[in-house]
Amino acid sequence: MQKIVTNLWFDGRVEEALELYTSCFADARVTRITRYAEAGMGAVGDIMTADFALAGQEFRIINGGPHFTHSPAMSLAVNCVDLDEVDRLWERLTSDGGAESQCGWLTDRFGVSWQIVPVRLGELLASDDAAAVERVTAALLQMNKLDIAALEQAYRND
Repeated sequence: MQKIVTNLWFDGRVEEALELYTSCFADARVTRITRYAEAGMGAVGDIMTADFALAGQEFRIINGGPHFTHSPAMSLAVNCVDLDEVDRLWERLTSDGGAESQCGWLTDRFGVSWQIVPVRLGELLASDDAAAVERVTAALLQMNKLDIAALEQAYRND
């Protein structure tokens, strides 16, 4: 059991969110569901909480009502190994009402913010070549979905 678990507050649509999130990662799974009883704040039988894992990371969704909403101040960052993974996750998470944002950020149809980031970006930005880092940063700021080839090109100054 993971000691610290990210908790995502939802106002309904919990089953739909679980379906989307677990469809994005091959090793994803729902590990526990609790449902509202008569004494609960939700309708009897509706999901109250759900625990799930994505890529080895544990999460919890609470179906807590309209009291709180998601904010880009908290996002889920996914380190992607290649462009195929970036493209697949970007498409899946922006589908059906999600929205693109700048620098690899997006908001899914439930309002949860994600950062879909190629691992290579961190390597490029950690370079000792200040001019190359400046070029990569300038290129990055012009992108929504991150393009590894274009970032590499900026790094090389092609």
